[in-house]
Amino acid sequence: MLLGFAVYTIWDQFYWWGAREDYSFGYLVPLFAIYVLYDRWPVIRSYLLRGEAPDVVAIPAAPVAPVFTQLFEWLAYAVFLGGLSLFAIGALLRSVTGPQNPASLAIAAGFGGLLLSVIFIMTKERIDGQPLSLKSRLMLTGLFLFPALIWLISAPMVSVVETEIRVFLLTKVTIVVFNLFDIIGYAIEREGNVLLLPEGQVGVEEACSGIRSLTACLFSGSFLAAVFLNRFWKKVLLVAAAMCFAVLTNLIRSIFLTLWAYNYGSQAIDAHWVLPLVGDIGSVHDVTGFAILGFTCVGLILLLPIFNFSLKDFDESVEATTVFSEGE
Repeated sequence: MLLGFAVYTIWDQFYWWGAREDYSFGYLVPLFAIYVLYDRWPVIRSYLLRGEAPDVVAIPAAPVAPVFTQLFEWLAYAVFLGGLSLFAIGALLRSVTGPQNPASLAIAAGFGGLLLSVIFIMTKERIDGQPLSLKSRLMLTGLFLFPALIWLISAPMVSVVETEIRVFLLTKVTIVVFNLFDIIGYAIEREGNVLLLPEGQVGVEEACSGIRSLTACLFSGSFLAAVFLNRFWKKVLLVAAAMCFAVLTNLIRSIFLTLWAYNYGSQAIDAHWVLPLVGDIGSVHDVTGFAILGFTCVGLILLLPIFNFSLKDFDESVEATTVFSEGE
């Protein structure tokens, strides 16, 4: 049943991945979701066989009041019914009106609720018939958070919300760039989202708002957090860092493009860069757009060792160094 819902969700979002360039990263979402499940399969199998993660010694868990277990089960059934209703509403809208943002979001949210609730409901017992503790059931369900909720990122936002975010980002980017150039002494004027320069004008369009890089970096940060980090607070912090990186790098790109237009004219932004051995690699505007995505991903990867650093590792390295020195 879940596989059928997943296939329908992919089929629905496939349209947006091809129709909108800013959501083309969606083609990677099914592959990454499958990889996360593959990567976590030993842990999932350990919970189903032993009731604990592989690196945890299986000991009898402290008894939990049946009322708490019953409360979570009722909540899971409520999420299941809500997810099924959302999925049905989205599928009905999709069949009547064709692809549209609200329908895709309803389908994605419905599938997420269905997957998480079914995992919790169906794991009352281990494979050997022994009851699975409430904590283990919650931990096991948490392993499916990325495959369940990543579809909310690969589906386009509701138009009203997306427009509000675009306008907010456009306004802030324009204001920051204008104030920066004004402070350092450049002759510049601002009319709405248009910057007036001596050699022409630069319009901060929707594509420069940063929402494209924001969604792509949010997806990249979510995947890296799901695969390489083992604490929930670290995962949330890395996703937040991805969003901050996306906004910051897009601001740096806007500053660079404005400076380029100031020195070479506004038409220079659309001029193509031609390298001796590679040839035409695209316009200045497009090349810098792809560059900030690459820099953001590299920055997130460089953050992973910092997030995974622990004092225990430091103490072990110091102890090993001490032993080696004494041996000499």
